[in-house]
Amino acid sequence: MGTLTYDTTIVQFDDRLLTHLQIAIVRLFRRQISFPMSWKRGPDIGSGRGSLWMVHTNPVYFDFDGSRIPTISDEWVSRLEQSATSSTGLIVSGEHGEISEVGPSTPVLSLRTR
Repeated sequence: MGTLTYDTTIVQFDDRLLTHLQIAIVRLFRRQISFPMSWKRGPDIGSGRGSLWMVHTNPVYFDFDGSRIPTISDEWVSRLEQSATSSTGLIVSGEHGEISEVGPSTPVLSLRTR
């Protein structure tokens, strides 16, 4: 499990999902596109949903547990990008469009790195 750190929030994602989110988010930020990003929390952390307003002027930190870069699905990245520019915003979803459950979403006092 890797983590995405944005402002005061750290969210855990599977490394492969996080890699695809990173590519989509970086592409959107390069075009100076801001968007909401939402995810479903897993039952082990109380279910529910989380959401962030992603703005290209705020730093975002991607931290991967694994050292290998996974195989990239251009179709998956495109779906994530299209979702971000829709009225619902970027809904974190798996490779086949299923809503992904993610790990802990933890507000932090400051940006932490390992």
